[in-house]
Amino acid sequence: MSEAAAPRGTGRLLVIVGAVMLAALLALVILGPWIAPYSPSKTSAGSLAGPTAQHWLGTDSIGRDVLSRLIIGGRGTLLITVAAVAIALAAGLLLGLTSGYVGGRTDQVIMRLLDVVFAFPVFLLAIAVVAALGPTLRNLILTIAIVYTPTLARVVRGPVLSVKRWDHVEAARSVGVGEFTIAVRHVLPLVISPVLVQTSLTLANTIFTVTALSFLGLGPPPPDPNWGSMLADARQFMELAPLTVIGPAVAIVFASLTFVVLANGLREVLDVAGR
Repeated sequence: MSEAAAPRGTGRLLVIVGAVMLAALLALVILGPWIAPYSPSKTSAGSLAGPTAQHWLGTDSIGRDVLSRLIIGGRGTLLITVAAVAIALAAGLLLGLTSGYVGGRTDQVIMRLLDVVFAFPVFLLAIAVVAALGPTLRNLILTIAIVYTPTLARVVRGPVLSVKRWDHVEAARSVGVGEFTIAVRHVLPLVISPVLVQTSLTLANTIFTVTALSFLGLGPPPPDPNWGSMLADARQFMELAPLTVIGPAVAIVFASLTFVVLANGLREVLDVAGR
């Protein structure tokens, strides 16, 4: 077996494993309201009850079914994550492509503006922006999109600076193809590989950011559950009912690991294909 075939085979395996894990998360998002045993706000007779046939993961401090809240909370957490990263990706593609392709003063202005955001730690900046704007769903999505846009823009800009000098781009320009068409049709497709990998990693990081903000009380307001707020509510009862903490903690790790595995697989497959 060639040296390139082994990494590519490993990469394909990681992509398959990541895709299966992602399918499970998508099923949770799509089918959540139908597969949850109870309403996430419905209370039962007992609080902090252990696992039973009716409540597989027990109940929380006010008697709500932990499994139902875990499923519905995961749906909310993942929807926020995907929406925020989608906005960051769109903004990053636009800014990175414009900066790298146009160059000159435009490049300097865009990158200096992004450097201002990039200079602050992601989580601290997210806390500051959400605290200033208010902990609403829209503000949370907008904040996360803002803090991750510079990273994605940098990932796009780097390859564009190289690709725009390639022969096929110069050939298209020499026959009168417009600059916008060249950028979109001849440059952008060739920088998608690193963007896909970085997007997967950004999704993993965003899950931690969303849950951390919710843990601090800066996430979506009640009564909508999410994994971060579930951890915050359950931490004082973890000795009495450990599943109230273990459930959302395992879910957060699983969701983040899904995108990390997918990113590593894509990196290996696309690197070998590129070589």
